[in-house]
Amino acid sequence: MSDRHAGATSPFRQPRAVWAVAFACVVSFMGIGLVDPILPALSKQLKASPSSVELLFTSYLVVTAVAMLVTGWVSSRIGGKRTLIVGLVLIVVFSAAAGLSGSIGEIVDFRAGWGLGNAFFIATSLTVIIGAASGGFAGAIVLYETALGLGIAFGPLVGGELGGVSWRGPFFGVTVLMAISLVATLVFVDKTPTPPRRISITEPLRALHHRGLATMSVTALFYNWGFFTLLAFAPFPMHLGIHQLGYVFTGWGVLVAIFAVFVAPRAQARFGTPRCLYVNLFLLSVDLVVIAAFTSSKTTLIIAVIVSGAFVGLNNTLTTQAVMLVSPVEKSVASASYGFVRFIGGGLAPYVASKLAADINVHVPFYVGAGAVAVAIVVLSTGHSLLERAEHGQGDELTVASSMAGDAVASPDGLTISSSARSAEPAPSARSAEPPETGHPAPIVAAIDAGPYAEDVTDAAIQLAQFLACPVEILHILETDVVEEQAVDMEAPGTALAVLADNLGRLRSAGVPGDAHLLRVVGDHGGAGRRIAEYAYELRARMIVIGPPTDQGLVGIFDADLTNELIHHARCDVHIVPAGAVHELSPVWRVAN
Repeated sequence: MSDRHAGATSPFRQPRAVWAVAFACVVSFMGIGLVDPILPALSKQLKASPSSVELLFTSYLVVTAVAMLVTGWVSSRIGGKRTLIVGLVLIVVFSAAAGLSGSIGEIVDFRAGWGLGNAFFIATSLTVIIGAASGGFAGAIVLYETALGLGIAFGPLVGGELGGVSWRGPFFGVTVLMAISLVATLVFVDKTPTPPRRISITEPLRALHHRGLATMSVTALFYNWGFFTLLAFAPFPMHLGIHQLGYVFTGWGVLVAIFAVFVAPRAQARFGTPRCLYVNLFLLSVDLVVIAAFTSSKTTLIIAVIVSGAFVGLNNTLTTQAVMLVSPVEKSVASASYGFVRFIGGGLAPYVASKLAADINVHVPFYVGAGAVAVAIVVLSTGHSLLERAEHGQGDELTVASSMAGDAVASPDGLTISSSARSAEPAPSARSAEPPETGHPAPIVAAIDAGPYAEDVTDAAIQLAQFLACPVEILHILETDVVEEQAVDMEAPGTALAVLADNLGRLRSAGVPGDAHLLRVVGDHGGAGRRIAEYAYELRARMIVIGPPTDQGLVGIFDADLTNELIHHARCDVHIVPAGAVHELSPVWRVAN
């Protein structure tokens, strides 16, 4: 658990550095949808075939895919700010060059350079925002999600309005906005430290040897084939004007943003990642079949395209979460491997779609896209057991207890992973069932975060343990939040280990037996609450002690509440230590389950 419980600071009270990068994120997320409304106009005004125009997507995405293999290598050597600036400079230069172009071939070439810059920018923007943000990680995540939503939702609208003046308008619009972002980043963002470990340029490719990561990446490749067939080719059979196309894809973008940020975490919490992915991919495939069958019906085509935004938003978040769950390598390496494979599918699909339409008919590309998404379901099923185990276990247990040091091995990120980690199967849903007796004293689980109440929780657990003559197991959750297609740790692993070590020392000083444990959780904040409840059940705990909930305002809206989820899923008593109620047993709040 991160310091997001430390207070209710407004996520919008941030230093200028954060606003500079957040503004650039809005413009960056506009990038793909921005050109959608002008595709038919480019074909007509530059006398280019649809397949030539579709190369705008192919060059952009294929170059982005290849660049994903080197972004980690670069950023681990020059730091986040410099990598961000490299990306911004490339976007400014190549978007301006595309606007000045006189042929579709030149635009395609310069769009490739734009894709290179976007890869460098996206790889580091979230990290830089979090590093510069005040008020904790939660505020930074809210800002990033806001930027993502605005960019995806209004990119097509801006593209349609500027494209209505001239097809060059969207390109020059990006140039001006990104130039402003570049200057603001140079002026306001402090130099970021160089990461302690340099990433090898071959690591992303080597990581694909891991079955879980390879399975999810190939699943994403076929999904992206269907997605980009819809996004890039659908504007042609709609036969709408530039402004009208802008409005249609703005509706699509609004649904993408809403379902990626708000709906996906809650759907995953209720139904689980595998089930959500199967159903969502099936519905997207059906949607593409509808588009294929009724391509000549303008109304049906428009409605089906807009509705697909819901499936796209859900899938982008859920697939990224699945990648982080099953991947045994660092997040940055896993993200690079996954991005490389999936963008290849997205890049090839628009060009192939236009060729199929020209050689056969306009319905075939969408049938092929639907088939590709169906193949994604089949590929996903081959890794079903891996994904279920990873979701139920939420990764290995990272232990700092000195008594277990002899049984530990080093993990890729330098933490200590206990070789006796539990499989973390979920607790049964029936609240009346009693856990089996183990013959040992049932422990107290003290769930702490990196906020100001960690020591209060530990001290309260110590007093309860002394009164009840039982051990204390101190638990800290290292959260990995997923924001559409980006993932980030909500605190530094070193900070989490330091908090655990300090509170374990308090336990030892009091003479109370027990250990300290660090668990990984990928997903929304409520997932940490559910994981605490599951872990307490595995330990056959007699009670859970936690600090007071303080998620409020916008942060509370964007995240499921940890305390509510914990209380809902706990199979034992939950004791909440109020702020300031230290060294006294009586003020501890008790919630019986």
